Amino acid sequence: MNVSAHHSASPASLVPARTATRRSVLRGLGVATVATAAAVCLPAASAHAALPGRRTRGASGTYALTLVHLGRDGAPTTDYRTLLTALSGPDAGSGREVKGSPSTVTLQVPAGRYVLDTTLTARPVGDGTGGNDWLVQPRLDVDRDTTVVLDARVARPVDIRPPVDDAAYAQTGAFTEVTYEGTTVVVNLLSMSLDLRTAHLGPDAERGSVRAWVDTYWRRPGGVCALGYAFRGERALNGLLRHPATADLATLVVRAGVPAPGAGTGLVEFSPSAGASPALGLALPLGGTGTFLFTPERGDWDLVYGAHTEEEGPANNYFVLGRSFTPGSTTVHTFDTPVFGPALDSSPGARPVARRTGDTLDLMVPLLADGDGHTPSSPLFTASTVTLHRNGTLLATRRGEKPGHASFTVPAGRAAYRLTASAARPRGSVTAAWTFTSAATATPTELPLSAVRFAPDLALDGTAPARTTGRVAVTVEGAARRSGVRSLAVSVSTDRGTTWTRATVTGGRITVTTPEPGKAVSLRAELTDAQGNTLTQTHIDAYVARAATGAR
Repeated sequence: MNVSAHHSASPASLVPARTATRRSVLRGLGVATVATAAAVCLPAASAHAALPGRRTRGASGTYALTLVHLGRDGAPTTDYRTLLTALSGPDAGSGREVKGSPSTVTLQVPAGRYVLDTTLTARPVGDGTGGNDWLVQPRLDVDRDTTVVLDARVARPVDIRPPVDDAAYAQTGAFTEVTYEGTTVVVNLLSMSLDLRTAHLGPDAERGSVRAWVDTYWRRPGGVCALGYAFRGERALNGLLRHPATADLATLVVRAGVPAPGAGTGLVEFSPSAGASPALGLALPLGGTGTFLFTPERGDWDLVYGAHTEEEGPANNYFVLGRSFTPGSTTVHTFDTPVFGPALDSSPGARPVARRTGDTLDLMVPLLADGDGHTPSSPLFTASTVTLHRNGTLLATRRGEKPGHASFTVPAGRAAYRLTASAARPRGSVTAAWTFTSAATATPTELPLSAVRFAPDLALDGTAPARTTGRVAVTVEGAARRSGVRSLAVSVSTDRGTTWTRATVTGGRITVTTPEPGKAVSLRAELTDAQGNTLTQTHIDAYVARAATGAR
């Protein structure tokens, strides 16, 4: 499939479009304002003119396409930016841009199917930013000399507003994607003005070949409103009216942990998964909280959180992609807080993080996922080691790589393996040791690894009140969650693992009493799954006790 992304925008701003393989269909609210708009096609009044209904191909094998641009007052205008993109023929996916020309311009173009879009800019009134009229013709078949009148007066308003009074408008992205005979073209407009109008021009395209969406973003104290609507059909949008109620929206709360001493900033990006969108980034001080109010009917959404501290090194990002939400729901994501440890996605279809292919063992275990189970792109660690024993004999050691990541070549025969991954953090460490049997495989086969997750109630600085007793949730992930748990023993230490006290798991929780301020709680889990594979997982200084109330 050929894919082309072209962009139309007001002269002040331009957002690049990206095509997407994931698709979502709007569940409409039934309150759209739609007005009929059509392109005006006339015989070309120029040296290339043809008699009505007569096809006259030029000497170069092209036809004359004359474009007439009219403003909101009906008068000719030169404040436009027009794109003509080929959907068929040898130039499929490529296009030409016209701007700064006279109001009427004639192009010589080969016969074929095209997408035509234009942005007509209305001059600002007073201190305003001016308006934009975006006209899109998803289907323009050039098989004769043709004139298209691009008239701003046919456009209808895009009026999308959140149900909160403290929101200030930021920007809108409007997009149209057209697919024809294996070629996909995306055209778009980024508007910084609330005065935005759109129109469909020309005949309908083929059924389901046009996908249109509009995303508007509003700033508010400590948060963002993201209102998006998507449609699939045969036409571009003729305006759009959406004034959702609070009950129609979902809420996302993002809490920025403090992974290490020192100041820093977290950056949150939240946008629809399908299609390009001019999302607003939200900066959060570490230890702060941000809130997004958004339209779940836009489809799945992507959340990206990046932590930037004063320490040198690459930025650490967390990706929570393709999540769906329901109207009226509230979802909370906390990033960069303990207990840091291995996290294994047990959901159907999840990509294995440890597998054997032939005589190769490949490991990509997220050994330092944060307390919510988010996998870091650049985890904070000071040392890492992965060792592999086969039938009790050390086979290989890997040091200094990303924690939990390694690759080993092993003998083909069936054998008992012990795989140990460890990582040291600025304070504390995480070690996971797995035992299992394995032999050469003809196809990639997942290794039967498990993980245990601990979820104490912590402040955003990763601490719990000193000398208090609380319940800590314990959950099992990976192979043991799928096959079943034969045994699970959990122990607690407050002297960095010198001594351990068994903690009984009841109702999926253990009881922990925190030590004096400044000291830490260490945790250990010993697990055997239903198939006899084992895990010993140890967290030294999993979380610290504090004297005073920390950031919540």
